[in-house]
Amino acid sequence: MELNNTFIEDYPAYVTEAGEDYMSPRMKEHFKQKLLAWKKQLMAEAESTVSHLRTDSSTPADPNDRATQEEEFALELRTRDRERKLIAKIDQSLKDIETGDYGYCKISGEEIGLARMEARPTATLTVEMKRQQEIREKQGVA
Repeated sequence: MELNNTFIEDYPAYVTEAGEDYMSPRMKEHFKQKLLAWKKQLMAEAESTVSHLRTDSSTPADPNDRATQEEEFALELRTRDRERKLIAKIDQSLKDIETGDYGYCKISGEEIGLARMEARPTATLTVEMKRQQEIREKQGVA
């Protein structure tokens, strides 16, 4: 199944076969391809931003237009910085697929679950462990 030009939002969900084990080779391959497609999409968007910043970098004479342009550029750069961090998470997830750690909670070792992995392919914690982590963070406990 060649889906390298598919947007991550349109990527088809995994359909398990009867009796299929969690994180079977076929399931791992699905997530590998999904993560690679997502990374490719993010890289293309980053290239588009660089191109846009280069071509639209002339400074408008009007101070209001200049301020608007600077704010737009700053917003694009913040978005790309978040995406850069996401690419690092995708790369880690791809490594986890290779080592057999993908799809399992980094704290409890339990299965994260197919539905959560489809919704967030870079997830490293079960819903319960993530909830506990967020509670600790709100309480100021690391």
